Amino acid sequence: MGCGVTKSNQFHKNSGKAIKSAILIQRWYRQYVARTEMRRKYTWHIFQSIEYSGEQAQIKLYNFLGYLMDNFTPTSNERNLISHIFRDNEVCKDAEWERFFCYKKIEVPEIYSGPHLTFPLTVEQAVGLVEAFRNKKQQLHSRYVLQLLLETLKQIRMLPNINRIATCQSKEITICGDLHGQLEDLLLIFYKNDMPSMEKPYVFNGDFVDRGNDSIEILLILFSFMLVYPSDVHLNRGNHEDHIVNLRYGFTKEVLTKYKMHGKRILKLLQEIFSWLPLATVIDQKVLVLHGGISDTTDLSVLARVDRHSYVSALRPPKKRNQVSAASSVDVETEEDVSSHNKLSQRRTSLTYPKPLVREIFQNRSLQDFSGLIKVNTVDDVELHSRRPSFSIQEINRPENETTQAESVTSENSNEEWKQILDLLWSDPMNQDGCVPNEVRGGGCYWGPDVTEDFLNKHNLQLIIRSHECKQDGYEFCHNRKVLTLFSASNYYDVGSNRGAYVKLGPDLVPYLIQYQASSMIRELTVRQSVGRTERSALKVLREQLFAHKSDLVCAFKMFDSKNTGYVSVHDWATAVESVMHLGLPWRMLYSQLVTSKTSDSMINYHEWFNDLAIKGTNTDHIDQSLLETLYRHRSTLETIFRMVDTDNSGFITIEDFRQTWKLLSVYLKMEITDDAISDLAVTIDRNQDGSIDIDEFMEAFRLTDKKSRLERGRSMFMGTATDLTKLEGDLNI
Repeated sequence: MGCGVTKSNQFHKNSGKAIKSAILIQRWYRQYVARTEMRRKYTWHIFQSIEYSGEQAQIKLYNFLGYLMDNFTPTSNERNLISHIFRDNEVCKDAEWERFFCYKKIEVPEIYSGPHLTFPLTVEQAVGLVEAFRNKKQQLHSRYVLQLLLETLKQIRMLPNINRIATCQSKEITICGDLHGQLEDLLLIFYKNDMPSMEKPYVFNGDFVDRGNDSIEILLILFSFMLVYPSDVHLNRGNHEDHIVNLRYGFTKEVLTKYKMHGKRILKLLQEIFSWLPLATVIDQKVLVLHGGISDTTDLSVLARVDRHSYVSALRPPKKRNQVSAASSVDVETEEDVSSHNKLSQRRTSLTYPKPLVREIFQNRSLQDFSGLIKVNTVDDVELHSRRPSFSIQEINRPENETTQAESVTSENSNEEWKQILDLLWSDPMNQDGCVPNEVRGGGCYWGPDVTEDFLNKHNLQLIIRSHECKQDGYEFCHNRKVLTLFSASNYYDVGSNRGAYVKLGPDLVPYLIQYQASSMIRELTVRQSVGRTERSALKVLREQLFAHKSDLVCAFKMFDSKNTGYVSVHDWATAVESVMHLGLPWRMLYSQLVTSKTSDSMINYHEWFNDLAIKGTNTDHIDQSLLETLYRHRSTLETIFRMVDTDNSGFITIEDFRQTWKLLSVYLKMEITDDAISDLAVTIDRNQDGSIDIDEFMEAFRLTDKKSRLERGRSMFMGTATDLTKLEGDLNI
């Protein structure tokens, strides 16, 4: 009996220890999960903040150049710098297009081993194209590319602005979101869900190109299946189906690199195709599929009747132009005054634009004269203004009695159409009621649940499926599950950063979501390795941004360092950094990741901190430091202007064009850049003294990070193996 009691007591004693141990393990695990989730969130916030600031900068730059074109008469050389980018918006006659893009004189050599196409296209040829791209065989010959694009143009021009399709009991409709040039994701979707067919219809919801390395291959595959199954493959336009956006985010460069001889024609033809892409798709009269979103003025009846082809770029309202042949608009650099004087009404949708200057300043002045009249602002003023745009392009009021050389489309209906297309391509949902300008992206709006409810009731719909935003799980419901965001480019910011997803809809219209991650590497990583890898990439991008704002940050630190000791507390460091960067990040949490130069009492030596942030590359000691910081901070904007200036797409620009580019940038940033500083920079780059500058080499020479960011060109910032990552986990220096 006593022995039994002893065993019972021992059991209770052991079980008590086990319960305490379980509680401790549970507490530890919850803390681990919470820390991991926090790391995921701030990593995501870093990537997304930098992505959206880049989009805003692109829109602001285009609006600035458009404003210059509309408001002053530069000299011939200066006009050639930017005028051709606006001539790209011209609409040409059908006969001229076909004559210019004739592919029949392009011969396919006998040694060509890639796919051969005949038209009308067959299913076997479309599947063969997929297999050729999957196996990384020789790219499709430019003759076949032009032929395929011309056939696509003929087909797509017959489509309505809003496609209306239906499900049935025997088949579901598959909807895919942004692909952004990531062919691996498209191939995985086809593997999991099968290729398009009459039994397997697809809707691809825009943003097929940019950032990834295989944008042209994705387009050729989608266009091929659309030609084979015109009633079962549907393509919506996204905000990246825009030649102005393509200049910044890599698609233009990709095509010109892969098709050096005929790349310019291919781009021009794609630009035409993009303008003809349908704007939305309606499934069973109940589900609306569009790329960006809606606003409180979105009306499907208006969108159904707009001339979508006239919106070659959705960033700028279309203008009436003189008849110009395709050949002259592509190959011949001719002067053309593009003036606009219509009084644009204020609008709710934001298309950010810096504060306008008085028109009299521009008249009959050269760019040099113009830049000299601009008051030099502090870098802090310029950056603060770029983050908090208080003017939109619609808010520029001009005298009503101005005379013009080319009439703008002045009707209120046309302006309303443009606003609706801009909203449809660029808008994002928000949790609060209402509709406000989307100043984070710089275009479109944020719309709330009340706007969604009113819109669905008005058009007798039950669900909106949109894309446009990267989501960690590949999808996200909001507005009482009446809006579904779908993103199909997995590993978008870096390997492991997010899943991709697609959705299937049957006759019941209940979304069935499938997630995936198109990378064999991610399957080899533990959760800790995956989170750590993405976090390191985000912090590397963040360090670049911090170093590019060095002068502003030093000024902010000195406000807390009244005795000029060179040290600030952690709290003051975090406050100063947020006051400059405006990213809303948990800086005190990031402090241990970003700062190594600190004392035993947790004071930060901010001068040493900047030395730690800097990554050594080209010798820049002799270059004006203000110019160097401008280059680092506005690197993508500068590269975009270079691409505009490089009218023959050779990848090289002359020293004089290099000077004019910097003059243009100085006007845009409202800061003074001396000729001597530009000359020193040119000498540094033009090492062989041949009078021309390689754009790619120039941009690479002044890259702060040692790898390209996926945000810029779709390449991962850290390309390692699972073994490499395992080694790094134990490295205390990382």
